[in-house]
Amino acid sequence: MQIITRAIGDGALGLDNPLIERLFLSRGLTHADETDKGLGSLLSPAGLTDIETAAQRIADAVMDSQRILIVGDYDADGATSVALCKLALAAMGAESVDFLVPDRFQFGYGLSPAIVAVAAQLEPDLLITVDNGVSSIEGVAAANTAGIEVIVSDHHLPGADLPAAYAVVNPNRSDCGFLSKSMAGVGVAYYLLSWVRHTLRQRRWFDSSQRAEPNLGQFLDLVALGTVADVVPLDHNNRILVHQGLLRMRQGQTRPGIRALVEVGKRDLSQLSAQDLGFALGPRLNAAGRLQDMSVGIRCLLAEDVSSARALAQELDGLNKDRRELEQDMVADAELLLAQAPAVDRGFAVAVYNERFHQGVVGIVAGRLRERLHRPAIVFADSTEGMAGEIKGSARSIDGLNIRDVLDTIASRYPGLLIKFGGHAMAAGLSLKRVHFERFRSVFDAVVGELINPDMLRAKCFVDGGLTEQELTLETVQALLNAGPWGSGFPEPTFCDEFDLVSQRVVGEQHLKLVLRKDTRLVDAIAFRQSPLAQPVSRVRVVYRPTRNDYGNTATLQLIVEYVEPLA
Repeated sequence: MQIITRAIGDGALGLDNPLIERLFLSRGLTHADETDKGLGSLLSPAGLTDIETAAQRIADAVMDSQRILIVGDYDADGATSVALCKLALAAMGAESVDFLVPDRFQFGYGLSPAIVAVAAQLEPDLLITVDNGVSSIEGVAAANTAGIEVIVSDHHLPGADLPAAYAVVNPNRSDCGFLSKSMAGVGVAYYLLSWVRHTLRQRRWFDSSQRAEPNLGQFLDLVALGTVADVVPLDHNNRILVHQGLLRMRQGQTRPGIRALVEVGKRDLSQLSAQDLGFALGPRLNAAGRLQDMSVGIRCLLAEDVSSARALAQELDGLNKDRRELEQDMVADAELLLAQAPAVDRGFAVAVYNERFHQGVVGIVAGRLRERLHRPAIVFADSTEGMAGEIKGSARSIDGLNIRDVLDTIASRYPGLLIKFGGHAMAAGLSLKRVHFERFRSVFDAVVGELINPDMLRAKCFVDGGLTEQELTLETVQALLNAGPWGSGFPEPTFCDEFDLVSQRVVGEQHLKLVLRKDTRLVDAIAFRQSPLAQPVSRVRVVYRPTRNDYGNTATLQLIVEYVEPLA
């Protein structure tokens, strides 16, 4: 493991806390206003291409009591986007708002012609896609033929052509000058809804007695959850959205469904962090779309009372446990397949297929392989909605390698090898014929080899230096929580120090409980899935995150150990 200390940028932000200032400077902040997380610092929606056209059409639908259908994606970003649109449009006075989410095993991703056929049975006057649609050229064409107007709200990277929709709102359009290109689908939907409200306000639709203008801030809990769960980079704009959503959650101003997810995730609502959204709430919500039907997750988010929300959250928790067991089995099978594969196929990239793999979990397994092998990874399973003999893959990349560009290169060089593909820099999806898998694996390895340098494949751990004995406190933990949100593109602070090893013992059969000493300070630490260190060991180097341990009656400091190595 190569431990690298993050460089601290030049300049000064004028913060009272030297540690937080150091962390912000090392993450590229250069001006004090970049630390402002107030809603007033959000970028204006007016910068989004087509947002005026889309907002005017949606406002017409609201005022004319037209039937609006929301078509979402089957992940947490899509679920929060659907819930947000349904709740916010109803709050603005829309009388008929329904939703439809494709079953990933029957219809696959996006606004396909098959989903349009299902949607047409609901006879909508207006169809709005959220977290999908920018690549749905055939689906939008089918909707147009059926006489259904479509507004696309999406954040995925578009192809060479845009669908012929009534409007396409996407910050990643080539002709869009909006400065934040990293918004999640739920963020784009929130911006669109804010402009719809602005349009309705201009039309004097709201009045104080019968139809009050809604405060969209009440829905920022959904925006925060979807943004973090989709692992989009937390640029300044996204940090504001997530921070404001977390503030409302910590104050108890959150929907019953999110409160119930916090409970089953055994998290403290008053101390909720972006990491809790990403590692406790998001996976439970995603489990519905991976193994069953995302409508369970959406109904949880829409629940009006805690009792019904708890029942749905417990169902999601059960699905997530099933997903974890399935994931562990698939990772073990994948590693066995890779061990048996020719060495030439394990040079720069990893691609693995097994007929027993579950289509809903391949993305998570790809992520685990990337973490363990430090290689871009794609895991394939048999397609359940495509033609016979078709397999679907989910890709996860490493820092510095745009996996969608890799797939685009393959599609250009080898026409017909890929049936379809799409996604982001760090994650993508694709499909191909099963008989082409071996050829694809070789091509994928070769193209990745051209686009990377060997250093990108080395395991690296970036740290923020060390903490002094005086900084190893709960006050530091609280300061780090307040300085967040931390996440993709704005990594959670991780520190590295040398400690005396006072004691070690195994807990929960596979976790290592440590007592460490720095100077005169004793501190507890835990390393998950870590075997005991070979004795005798008296001194260790530890990469860690300081956290609050609320077990028992008194909160104490605990270090979450990311990496530990003996020194003496």
